[in-house]
Amino acid sequence: MQTLVRVQRGLEALYRVDTGVVIDEFVVGAELRDLLAPVRRPREQLLVCEERGEMSLALFIDPAALANLAAHDPGARLDDRNLGDFLLAVEGVSHFIYAIVCARADRPLTQLELELQAEVDKYVTCLLACGAELATSATLRHRLFAACEYEADLDHDEHARYRAANDNAHRYAAWLERTFIGTRRIPEMLGELRRFYRIGLPAKLATIARAA
Repeated sequence: MQTLVRVQRGLEALYRVDTGVVIDEFVVGAELRDLLAPVRRPREQLLVCEERGEMSLALFIDPAALANLAAHDPGARLDDRNLGDFLLAVEGVSHFIYAIVCARADRPLTQLELELQAEVDKYVTCLLACGAELATSATLRHRLFAACEYEADLDHDEHARYRAANDNAHRYAAWLERTFIGTRRIPEMLGELRRFYRIGLPAKLATIARAA
């Protein structure tokens, strides 16, 4: 669980938000996840229940991924042994934090926006962990966006949503690379990321359209 807590602290510090909770208290195992979500069972899943104006959350991360991250600490080194599982963890933590932030701000949240922000968070987290260099960014963009593969059991709407999130995050990452990373304006990039985090989906898509 230590990786999840570190990722949570890193994302909350990056975006200057505070959920006030510790993520490992919300992580559930496969048995409970399967009871709550009996249809589709991906390796990462945010479970949300809203009743009488109250939101309940649980997060499932493949236990094998967590075990691998414990054995190959991404805080020490990110490589082929742990990168895939680290991205899975970042995606889950991103979903968890963003759902809480939007709920507390009484902001409507779509699944596309949740996935888009997670794609951006995966890119930025790995970029900052590996050093915000131009070559690093280009390699990450290719691996995360251009070479990505989608789960075979996605239905048409799910596939379209994940594809839209991936494509838009790719364009946004390319713009960040051109505008801030290539010119070594990392503090300004962090300011842009915080602005992007706080706007809704229409504004996010408009930002990406203008950037592209």
